[in-house]
Amino acid sequence: MRRLLRVVIISGIALATVLVVIAGTVAFVVRHSFPTYDGTIELTGLDGDVEVVRDSNGIPQIYADSPSDLFAAQGYVHAQDRFFEMDFRRHVTAGRLAELFGRDALETDKFVRTLGWRKVAEKELGLLSPSTRQYLDDYARGVNAYLDTHSGSGLSLEYAVLSLKGTEYRPEPWTAADSLAWLKAMAWDLGGNMDEEITRAKLLASYPARNIDSLYPAYPYERNEPIVATGAVRAGRFTTEPVASEARRGMLTKELLASLDTVDKVAKSLPQLLGRGDGIGSNSWVVSGDHTTTGKPLLANDPHLGATMPGIWTQVGLHCNTVSRSCPYDVSGFSFSGLPGVVIGHNNAISWGFTNLDPDVTDLYLERVDGDNVLYNNKWRAMATREETFEVAGQDEPVTITVRETRHGPLISDVGKDQREAGELAAKQDRYPNAYGVAIQWTALAPGRTADALFAINRAQNWTQFRSAAQLFEVPSQNLVYADTAGHIGYQAPGRIPIRRTGLGDWPAPGWDPKYRWTGYVPFEALPAEYDPADGIIVTANQAVVPPAYPYYLSNDWDYGFRSQQILDRIKAAGKLDANAMAAIQSDTKNRAAEMLVPYLLQISIDDDFERQGQDTLRNWDFTQPADSAAAAYFNVVWRNLLALTFHDQLPQSTWPDGGPRWFEVIRTLLNQPNSGWWDNIGTPQHESRDDMLREALVDARQEITQKMARDPANWKWGRLHKLTLTNQTLGKSGIGVVDRLFNRGPYELGGGSSIVNATAWDASKGYTVTATPSMRMVVDLADFDKSRWINLTGVSGHAFSSNYTDQTDLWVRGETLQWAYTRGAVEATREHTVTFTKPEP
Repeated sequence: MRRLLRVVIISGIALATVLVVIAGTVAFVVRHSFPTYDGTIELTGLDGDVEVVRDSNGIPQIYADSPSDLFAAQGYVHAQDRFFEMDFRRHVTAGRLAELFGRDALETDKFVRTLGWRKVAEKELGLLSPSTRQYLDDYARGVNAYLDTHSGSGLSLEYAVLSLKGTEYRPEPWTAADSLAWLKAMAWDLGGNMDEEITRAKLLASYPARNIDSLYPAYPYERNEPIVATGAVRAGRFTTEPVASEARRGMLTKELLASLDTVDKVAKSLPQLLGRGDGIGSNSWVVSGDHTTTGKPLLANDPHLGATMPGIWTQVGLHCNTVSRSCPYDVSGFSFSGLPGVVIGHNNAISWGFTNLDPDVTDLYLERVDGDNVLYNNKWRAMATREETFEVAGQDEPVTITVRETRHGPLISDVGKDQREAGELAAKQDRYPNAYGVAIQWTALAPGRTADALFAINRAQNWTQFRSAAQLFEVPSQNLVYADTAGHIGYQAPGRIPIRRTGLGDWPAPGWDPKYRWTGYVPFEALPAEYDPADGIIVTANQAVVPPAYPYYLSNDWDYGFRSQQILDRIKAAGKLDANAMAAIQSDTKNRAAEMLVPYLLQISIDDDFERQGQDTLRNWDFTQPADSAAAAYFNVVWRNLLALTFHDQLPQSTWPDGGPRWFEVIRTLLNQPNSGWWDNIGTPQHESRDDMLREALVDARQEITQKMARDPANWKWGRLHKLTLTNQTLGKSGIGVVDRLFNRGPYELGGGSSIVNATAWDASKGYTVTATPSMRMVVDLADFDKSRWINLTGVSGHAFSSNYTDQTDLWVRGETLQWAYTRGAVEATREHTVTFTKPEP
């Protein structure tokens, strides 16, 4: 989603903002939108009074007598704290950003509208249970109650800045579909391998498949354990008991390769579609009472997402005053502004965490098109068409496009001129005279019941109820980690994961050939699961889920297990764990790629004393990467230079290495092939070897780090290169200094790195800047919920200059956490503010 949200604000805002500064009204405008955290507020439709207790960090704990009152109050509270973020999100998911930001946002709108996120969300409303639909409406009622009494700068500073360029805008009422549509955005971020599918297709235009395969190594099962170490399907159900395996997928691979002659003709001209980039993953693990000081489980979770301002999550507690069948909620954790309930957290009996399962749930289909007809199974068939109209701020006339859909999904190649020309160019290389289109099939484009699953998880009291809820969780497919107060732990993989008749979905498939259709989804009972494993440990960090014997294809694009294995090793070496010890593991900065590569770097002979000083910092290094580490700074500069020297001369720029886990494994393999052609610099007459590249990377890194930081290695610090700036998704990207400074915060110097447990990702093809982070961290203590710990990347408030805008960030940077008050007594002990919602007087 990060690339989808790059919106440019017109330069006229800068002049208008300066005028505001000169007029001396900034203080009023900034504070005008700060919400009221104390007093009494009338809220229409309540059954009884609702109390909202906030601590010094502004985290709300909501107490009500009915679910309707509970979720209505949550809607009001979310609107208080983050309505602009909510409004922005619904404009994204509806393809209506251009209404706010003008023509620069139009291409993003066209893409989203072509996919039809909002239309799918509207269809889902009819599938949901009556209670879920009611909760969504109650939540919307609370949001709209806030909108009834606040507008413009009284809602958020962003609206004040936008109004300075003459935009007349008043937000529309919130609806249930607005809440559901955000689930589509998250599914887009967390689902599928479309970016890798395109990259493979591009590379195939220049390289034989075997060369490309060397850049996509197999998962190293012998070194890094999958989530479920044993597992197969027997009689339609997943089991961890050993089952005799059969050779699998070999025939599918041959059939897939047979189609690549056709795919190759269009692959080189496929557009660079929007992708989520490296770093979007998560850590979550759970240990049984055998590994804890209390004899009860501990559960940890830190999802890795793009670093935004405000952060993606907001904390909340939702408590029925009397927990009963009619009011079953007593839940606390992390939610999305705009969506009722808690997404990750715990209730009075269970806790749960998410990491991205990352199955292949998107496929690209190359379609032969002729006007509005598409070829399928040797027949031309009419495509479904619909018109989409866009209002654009700053221009009088709307823009209209026609969206065409095949049986596989919408033609994303229709979105822009470049994509259409790519298909036409590909067609000229084929014996068929018809232009190509590119359609996308994606599980999230079929309406589902994920919203039902979220509320069911919030209510669940045991493993059976949790699994029943997980069965409704269709997109995005996640690894669900579980623990309960009875002492049980578990793992469940949910979601719609397609079964393909032919092929693995690694490459764009010929849409005209019915052999490549989806034939169904992996049955829920056959999806991987584990309950109370013998060793009492379950670790999920986006690594392979199951061993190769598992009969269904999930993905080839797992994380390679560097984080998961480090977590597992730490747990096994830790002895008895408590919440603080679990949190310490979340801050682990060991670089297992450095552990692999440094011995080779130290074998390289460097004669020059100055150049050797960098290499000397790596001697006796423990391979950890705190922000103040000189060795980490030098190693990462070496790593970036090594990737550039090895691959930039042979790969298209759009496929240059980002330095993430796949490239760790690629380099590991190449280190054992010192004369591989990848090491050779094709721009020189001689043939370079591995040691030539390692030496050049060491020398070049010494020069670069001296220029960027200091001559003396004692003054090198990884954090001085590896910085995070928290950037507002809209006005913070204006490029206008005064506007950016209003909304952005930082930079912060960070430790960690890509494929490290403290996952502060960076893109080696671009620089050392942090691109994704742990968006929050939590540790749940099932022996005493009040001893649990949590921290958010930013704060609960979306109001720039509020005391709760970034009040958690410095703690987050230092790897510290906050007390997580849950029981009423603990909440009372931290009470700083109280708002009471009441029914209006008759």
